[in-house]
This record gives sequence, C-alpha cells and structure tokens, in this order.
Amino acid sequence: MLFHIVDREEWSRAIRSGSYQPDLLISEGFIHCSDIHKIIFVANEFYRGVKNLALLHIEERKVLAEIKWEDLGGFDYEYPHIYGPLNIDAVVAVQEFSPDENGYFQTADIIA
Repeated sequence: MLFHIVDREEWSRAIRSGSYQPDLLISEGFIHCSDIHKIIFVANEFYRGVKNLALLHIEERKVLAEIKWEDLGGFDYEYPHIYGPLNIDAVVAVQEFSPDENGYFQTADIIA
C-alpha cells in the first residue's frame, strides 16, 4: 500500500476530473508517495500543523502510471514516486488526516 497526503479540496477536484494530477507532477515530474513506515515522518516534516488534509491509500498494483522507488532527497530511504497522473480507481481508501492539538501527526491516526 502506498500513501499520499493531499488537500481535501484538491482531492475532490481530482475525483470530478477523473484523475489526480497535482502541481508537483508538472513541476517535478512525479507524485510523491510514502509507505506505511515513513508516512508520519513525511507528514510531520512537510505538513506539520496543516489542516484540511486527506490521506490517500493507494493500491500499488492498480496504479497505471510507472512507479519508481527512489531516494531523491538524500534521506537514505527509498520512497515511491508515481510518474504520471494517478488513476482514481487505484485509491482504495481516503481518510481524514489531521494533526493533533500541537500540530503533529501520530502513527495511531492511520487506518491500515
């Protein structure tokens, strides 16, 4: 299972359009994802305190675009990157994803 953090309104637009193509796909060439082991690190590193988020649960085998596992940020850990639009039917669950009162995301918040 892959995970991706998204603004809930952006996800609603993606559902209406039929595919998810965030601005980062255009600027960087891929959609950033994570596995279960690193999603909380990613959330707290890049989204601390941000509200109105959703966590997409993505079934890797259903993704039509190419997926590459890479360490592009020098984190000494490979992250999954989707090189193309994300087809909506690859998303098997969407959960509200909110930080706690101190702005941090917690492991227990993820419904696996």
